[in-house]
Amino acid sequence: MIERPSPSRSPLAQAGRRRRVGVKPARSRGRSRSALSPAEQAVLTRILAKEQDFIPSPEFLRTDAERRIYDTAPEIRKPDTSWYHPVMDDLSGGERPRTNSGSQVLLTAAEERVLFLQFNYARFRIRRLQDEIWSAADRTPSAGQARELLKWNKIAERLREQIANTNLALVLAMAKRTRMSEVDFAEMVSEGNMALLRAVDKFDAERGFKFSTYACRAILKAFSRQGMKQTKHRQRFPAEYDPNLQRSDFLETRRAERVRDDADELRRIVVENTADLTDIEREVIEHRFGIQKPFENDKPLTLEQIGKMIGVTKERVRQIQNKALTKLREQMHEVREGPRAQDESVESAQADDDAHITGFGLN
Repeated sequence: MIERPSPSRSPLAQAGRRRRVGVKPARSRGRSRSALSPAEQAVLTRILAKEQDFIPSPEFLRTDAERRIYDTAPEIRKPDTSWYHPVMDDLSGGERPRTNSGSQVLLTAAEERVLFLQFNYARFRIRRLQDEIWSAADRTPSAGQARELLKWNKIAERLREQIANTNLALVLAMAKRTRMSEVDFAEMVSEGNMALLRAVDKFDAERGFKFSTYACRAILKAFSRQGMKQTKHRQRFPAEYDPNLQRSDFLETRRAERVRDDADELRRIVVENTADLTDIEREVIEHRFGIQKPFENDKPLTLEQIGKMIGVTKERVRQIQNKALTKLREQMHEVREGPRAQDESVESAQADDDAHITGFGLN
């Protein structure tokens, strides 16, 4: 269980701690606020911005805790992470030569306990200094307290990095074993690394379990969350936006409107006979294209059917139809000689007439 003592948790107090932290000048020899570098000042501000979490242990309360935890503890081997290039290996398509066993460190449960005890003791000391600073009237650290905060923060960050680096191979192994088609491999490795760091902060070595057991579950949960996030994103955005694939439908829409207008105009010409069709030509056109009665859905008749109706051959009906179509084209051209003919040649107008008549069914 993570201990969270509570001096002042109000939003106003937390916002105040996020401001730039000053340092009381030392009364004796020592560094004052002006002696802190900008980087140290930024770290100090970050440390005092929120309460430091840690995993408590009875060892922290002993009078010689610092000596027992650090001075008398066995030295833990540090890992070599020069081999860790997961994204480069994945993109190359081939397997990277395996590193020798000496470059990888496998910690025992006892060695893990030593590292986590040292890591949490450093965080425990940071938390105790925070409580001392926030209990003062001006809530400002002295020069000595500032140095102590920076010292223990440096120790905690170093141990956290050592634990994480020792278990980097765990992230890579889990990512390769749980490949997801919807998640990029580099994103999986990144999410796994973040989950590994969170696991380091929350792992309690006193319970007797190996850290890898706890970290594996945390990493798999991170992969699952990333997969669900990607799935929701693809459902909302099924295709990637590519401006090169986006085309304007202005020309298609304009042409469709023009075809509809011309079809209506052609129907009016036939019904009102403004093209001076003969009675036989008009009858052939009306029966051939089903426009004898505009309000009825008359089916067009074939040339042979019309020939039987008017008592002529199929070929003669074709000749009458072609002559009537010529008159209709000429009439359509005269109608369009208004605004449309200003920017169109006679040849293109003739081609459009043929296309629109064809679209109407007059072919």
